[in-house]
Amino acid sequence: MSTLNITNEEELIKIITKLVIEALSNKNLVIPIGVSNRHVHLCRSDMDLLFGTDSQLTKMKALKQPGQFAAEEVVTLMGPKGQIEKVRVLGPLREQTQIEISLSDTYVLGVKAPIRESGKLEGTPGIEMIGPKGGIIKSQGTIVASRHIHMPPNIALKLGLKDGELVDVELGKERGAVLKNVLLRISDKDALEMHIDMDEANAVNVKNNESVRIIK
Repeated sequence: MSTLNITNEEELIKIITKLVIEALSNKNLVIPIGVSNRHVHLCRSDMDLLFGTDSQLTKMKALKQPGQFAAEEVVTLMGPKGQIEKVRVLGPLREQTQIEISLSDTYVLGVKAPIRESGKLEGTPGIEMIGPKGGIIKSQGTIVASRHIHMPPNIALKLGLKDGELVDVELGKERGAVLKNVLLRISDKDALEMHIDMDEANAVNVKNNESVRIIK
C-alpha cells in the first residue's frame, strides 16, 4: 500500500513538471507583433536643424515599448533615385540619428541600406533628410532593421533564452511562414513584442497585435 502511494506521488510530480515545462515552452509563449513602418530616430543636433533650435517632439501616440512614442513630426527622405515624404519621427531623441526603412524603400530611394541591428550604424549609407526648418545630409545611419523580439529577462530566464540569440518564429495564418534568424533583445526596460517591417508583414499577411510563437 505504501509503495503504491509513493508511485502515485511520483507520477503526479511527473505530470505537474510536464505541465509546467509545457506552459513555459517556446511553443506556448504568445508574443504580440508590432509592424514597423519606415521611421527615423533623431539626435538633438539633427532635431534642431530639421525642426528649429530647441524644438521638442510632439507626442502623437505611445508605443508598446516603455517610454517610446510616435511623434507628430515627419521628414522627407531624399535618395539618389527618389524621395519618400511624411516619414514619421519616433521619440524620445537618441544619441545618434538612425533611419529605418524597408528593402522596398531602398529601391525607391536608391540607397543600399544593409540589414542591421538597431544602433549598429558603422559603415551604413547616409541619406538626405528635409524638415520644415531645414535639411541635413547624413553620412551614415540608414538601415533595414533586423527582425527582432523584445523580451523581459524574467521570461527569457524561464525559457532558457539569451540576449543576442537567434530563434525561428512561426507567424501568420493563410500565408503563414517561419521566419528564421529572429534576434532576441533582452532587457528589463523592454516589453514583450516582436518587431517586423512592412515588407515582412505583408508577405505573411499579419497585422499589429496578432501573435507569434518561437519554435526554436
